[in-house]
Parts: sequence; C-alpha cells; structure tokens
Amino acid sequence: MSSENQYGSLHTIIQNNIATVEFYHPASNSFPRTLLNKLTAEIDSLSKNDAVTVVILRSEGNGAFCAGASFDELLAVENEEQGAEFFSGFAHLINAMRNCSKIIVGRIHGKSVGGGVGIVAACDYAFATQESAVKLSELAIGIGPFVIEPVVSKKIGKTAMTEMTLAAHEWKSATWANHKGLFAKVLENEVELDEELSHFALRLASYNPEALSEMKKIIWQGTENWGSLLLERAQISGKLVLSDFTKSALLQFKK
Repeated sequence: MSSENQYGSLHTIIQNNIATVEFYHPASNSFPRTLLNKLTAEIDSLSKNDAVTVVILRSEGNGAFCAGASFDELLAVENEEQGAEFFSGFAHLINAMRNCSKIIVGRIHGKSVGGGVGIVAACDYAFATQESAVKLSELAIGIGPFVIEPVVSKKIGKTAMTEMTLAAHEWKSATWANHKGLFAKVLENEVELDEELSHFALRLASYNPEALSEMKKIIWQGTENWGSLLLERAQISGKLVLSDFTKSALLQFKK
C-alpha cells in the first residue's frame, strides 16, 4: 500500500466546467484530520476557479461513501485542545462547502456514518443508490453529532435529526433519507447513479455561473453564524471524546 493510500488521497479532475473531487481512505473512506484539511483547501480553491461551475463530490470504491471521523485519531486525542482541534476539521469543511461559490453535487454510492452524513447534508444536491443507508452513531460512542447537527437539521429538519441521533444504532434507509430531503434522488445502482448524475451536472454546468452563485447564497441564507457556531460545537465533542466511556466504546468498535 502506498503512503498516499495509507493516509488517504484526494484527486480532482476538471472537465466541461465540472470539477469532480474524489477522496479515499482505506478505513471505509473515513477522515483523518490531514485528509479533512486537504478537502477543505480543495473546496476553497475550486470556489475561486473561474473554469469551474459545478463541483461533484464523491469517494472511491464501492463500499462506504464515508465512515466519518478516523477512530484511530479519536483514540489518540489526549486533551480537550487536541479534541477540539480534530472536530474543528469537520467544522471547517462544512463551512467551506456552504461558502463555496459553486453548486456542490454529492455522489453518494454507499453508506454514510456520523461526519459522513454531515458532508452529505452540506452538498447542495445529492444523488444516492439503494445502498446509501445513513446513521448518526455518535451517542453510541459517548459523544454526539454536535458539529454536524446544524447542517443535518437544515437539510432534514430537527425532528428527523433527533430521530437519527437518538436511534444511534439504527441505519436509516436511502428511501427514508430521500423522503426526509437528505437525498434528492435515489437510483437503483451505481450505473444508473452515474448516468443520472452526468446528465444533471452537464445541464447544471450549462447555466449562467453568476446565477448559480447567487442561488448558492440564497440556499445557505441564515447560516451566517456557523463560522463560530460549528467551532463552539467542536469544543463540546473535543471534551467528550476524552471520557472513559468514549475510549472504551471506540476500542469496541475497532475490534
């Protein structure tokens, strides 16, 4: 395994004014902080790129779309400062996605857990397959979806977010997620997913970039305080991850 694959990778291809960003990590496409930072920087860069009108966000492989935070890094947290620093990675990524001047379309081919659900919710439009179940498992490991709660609640509503959060061991089906608004469309398989996504992205990229940029601002109206709010939430998670309950639960999940 190359060092790139060991620590995760990020690749971007730009074609027909569409930037396709693909991330990968061998642990079910989970996110260590370095990979979070890379994706955040890439979203910021594409936001300023005049050759890009639409961003497609996808992950590699045909397993999980995103397993959320890296358990190895969570176990390595030794103090509240380190904890807050790690969870702020998801805060910065979500803020980069909402502040990006381009429309972000998610290609969600498989399951998403925890922070992965937050990333899906931060997409402006998301395509999924029948395999794209979702789960907010944070309470089961002694923390909570504090950083991602605002973006998940914005997308599916506080009631559905609460249902997901309290049923921390329960997978919600792609159909459920579609009905709640997390996914715009659910396709039968990846072949149909890619066909539908390609047509949609090309059509979207043909629209006036300025109109799309202005529409993006409207989509995210009312989130102006998230720059500070999500970082405050990261401090809560950063404290809780130090508990004996969480350390023990993480070790059990890794077995």
